[in-house]
Amino acid sequence: MKLIFEKSVPGQSSVSLPESDIGKIKIDQLLPKSKIRKELDLPSVNETDLVRHYTELSQRNFGVDQGFYPLGSCTMKYSPKVNEEMASLTGFTQIHPLSDDVDVQGALQLYYELEEFLKEITGFTAVSLQPAAGAHGEATGVMLMKAYFEDRSEKRTKILIPEAAHGTNPASSALCGFETVTIKSNSQGEVNLDDLKKNMNRETVGLMLTNPNTLGLFEKNIKKICQIVHHQGGLVYCDGANMNSMLGVTRPGDQGFDLIQLNLHKSFSTPHGGGGPGSGPVGVNKKLVPYLPVPRVKKNGNLYCRDYNHEKSIGKVKTFMGNFGVMVKAYTYIRALGGKGLKRAGQNSVLNANYLMKKLKPYFDLAFDKTCMHECVFSDKKQQLYGVTTLDIAKRLLDYGYHAPTIYFPMIVHGAIMIEPTETESKRTLDEFVEVMIKIANECRTKPELVKTAPHKMLVTRVDEVAAARNPNLKWEE
Repeated sequence: MKLIFEKSVPGQSSVSLPESDIGKIKIDQLLPKSKIRKELDLPSVNETDLVRHYTELSQRNFGVDQGFYPLGSCTMKYSPKVNEEMASLTGFTQIHPLSDDVDVQGALQLYYELEEFLKEITGFTAVSLQPAAGAHGEATGVMLMKAYFEDRSEKRTKILIPEAAHGTNPASSALCGFETVTIKSNSQGEVNLDDLKKNMNRETVGLMLTNPNTLGLFEKNIKKICQIVHHQGGLVYCDGANMNSMLGVTRPGDQGFDLIQLNLHKSFSTPHGGGGPGSGPVGVNKKLVPYLPVPRVKKNGNLYCRDYNHEKSIGKVKTFMGNFGVMVKAYTYIRALGGKGLKRAGQNSVLNANYLMKKLKPYFDLAFDKTCMHECVFSDKKQQLYGVTTLDIAKRLLDYGYHAPTIYFPMIVHGAIMIEPTETESKRTLDEFVEVMIKIANECRTKPELVKTAPHKMLVTRVDEVAAARNPNLKWEE
């Protein structure tokens, strides 16, 4: 496949614009000379070649609409197309964020009702939809914790983060100026309570806990964990990226958490990946409500309006009201499923993960042999006996038409293979995936070189990942 620049033919164009009806103005009248390009190297191609080029590129990508996407900790589930249709309604796409409240009542009503739904689902007092993604929601949550202690004139400098937390948690803490302290896991893959007690003190803001954690395990000691942190006046933050497994079954607000970040673009079906867009709402209990970002939407009688009158607020964290289109999709998903449907989705995500765990357990080393939640974590311990690694297994899956699961994460499991089937996959799909995984496990034993040199059927075969990252060659040669 040639680069678009190699298809360029001088004089060709994919657009045809009419002559300007306002006369010609020299560019140097509009911009300083230092900002004017002398050359602009763009390809010259006709419309047909342009469309075919990018269509061909799109067909070389893999997406959840093409096949099973068992990427753990990211909930790469299928997104109903009706959500896209609702977000495409002109009543949503054609409004301007600076419109008067009276002119965007429908949008503000949806915004308000989505907050109410998420409050009910999570068990918290209030929700802000403003953060643009999960990690942004994390950072906003830490900012709220910081504002809470500053308002109380308490100087706290540390945040505790378990080994099995999401990797963005330390970054969010550091971004807000806090030192992070790692809390060890116990033999069951959960928080080590003794290590938590040792590190929790009056210098500590609190604990950022991913629950269920990145091992796919629910923290069965969650009440004790919250008590330990609260005893020292700290706050317990829930990373809710894995909320899909708890929908309708248990609520973080009832478990003892003080705040949570959700990922609408994961648990509530909207497309995830490709750089966005996302939405990472933050839910809080009563004592943190005063610090939520503004504006907040409130309802006065039959009128919805934006409210900036919150003097202790941390202010805005995102332009205007956040990524509204993602909210429309999540709202549609929640309304379509209802309470019973959300609960069934959560239960199915757990059922599917445990089904895969049971089926693959004889062939791959299971990191923690216990009931999991939304995902299960294996390792390459058995395959290493034949010189085959997790990366080799992931590459071989490509030959069978599957996107690889998450690999080498969480890092507390050596050679980790994290599989999340989500609630959207059928038993037939799971059985087909199991069959392929078993076939690869047998190949590792009988034909290890075949696996170690995979993939064999892709346009690009085995590459040197380190060299590719440091010296990328973006030109494809036939």
